[in-house]
Amino acid sequence: MFPFKTALNASTLIPFKLDIREQVRIAAEAGYEGIEIWIRDVEAYLSSGGMIQELKRYIADTGIPVVNAIAFFKWADTDDAIRAQGLKQAEREMIMLAELGCQAVAAPPFGNVGPVSLERMAAHYAELSDMAKRIGVEPYLEFWGRAKKLSTLSEAVYVAMESNVPDARLLIDPFHMYTGRSSINGLTYLNGDRIGIVHVNDYPAEPAREAIADRDRVFPGDGSAPSRQFAASLHDIGYNGYLSLELFIESYGEKSALEVAKSGLDSIFNTYRL
Repeated sequence: MFPFKTALNASTLIPFKLDIREQVRIAAEAGYEGIEIWIRDVEAYLSSGGMIQELKRYIADTGIPVVNAIAFFKWADTDDAIRAQGLKQAEREMIMLAELGCQAVAAPPFGNVGPVSLERMAAHYAELSDMAKRIGVEPYLEFWGRAKKLSTLSEAVYVAMESNVPDARLLIDPFHMYTGRSSINGLTYLNGDRIGIVHVNDYPAEPAREAIADRDRVFPGDGSAPSRQFAASLHDIGYNGYLSLELFIESYGEKSALEVAKSGLDSIFNTYRL
């Protein structure tokens, strides 16, 4: 049984230097049910003369939706002026995403967030969510294992609760759970409806947890992550949304982008099947 949907995060295709249309085409041809795009790729498309409505039609023609976007705006920075700039950036980018038909965006702890209390971060997330709701885009609260604040699943849950955003949802990633020392067992305290999207990947035993980097991520099933437990926990709490392959491998040798995408899809099915 495979109770989830599949998506491809465009980061997985970074070595091929594809434009956003090619990324979407590869994801569709490989058989994914959705794609996660990066804001920078949308901006590159627009700067080269492309139009949002043209890109929206192109994506619609491929038959797969844009299920989330990766962005880096400083919505929780300790400096109020920088945070204000971050919110303006967020507004601009979310308006663009709404026009494109993408209804969600990642909201990680980007910027100088170390001095920010979790209570203050919750208030900032509420402000971001209020703005996003008016635009029609949902910010998925993401924790980063190496962040100085909002580095664990428990911190993310606390921020979501304290924000009083009734429909707040999290972005879950096993790599960040590993680097931030969040236990897989922590997922059992969640309701699947409170997860917006799940990034999937694996990590080797070496380099050590303290030294491992994004580029060291490997395909699901090729590392030492407790992937079966991860999948079972997600299923047990009622999550049946997207598992999105997010890798940062710097070279795939002689493999084509389509071959990599297909291999990634196979690894998702083989690793997270219950």
